[in-house]
Amino acid sequence: MRAQLARSESEAGEDDPDVVVVYDAKFDEYGLPVRDGGTSVVVIGYCPWCGGRLPASRRDAWFDAVEGLRLDPWEDELPEEYRDGTWWSRDAGDLEGTSRDYVEPDKVISPV
Repeated sequence: MRAQLARSESEAGEDDPDVVVVYDAKFDEYGLPVRDGGTSVVVIGYCPWCGGRLPASRRDAWFDAVEGLRLDPWEDELPEEYRDGTWWSRDAGDLEGTSRDYVEPDKVISPV
């Protein structure tokens, strides 16, 4: 379903005008790209088309996990799993009853 909602910036050029929603697997966030020549994104919490709630951001958890490894997220070389969604998706397991179980099953918007 993620592919229907958004493309990651690496899948489509960050300046691709056809991309109106981007997905950041590292933080499990969806956002609207700011078209000012930079890489800014406005994070969104709801699907712009159906209004379904999107997954809660994992940004704070990512920083906590990286700092728990005694790494500086800005200065140190990070393990590969912390550069994409691997760090959280390997532990996702059964998603029932979690932040991904929001509305009717056909309305759940999640990265696949």
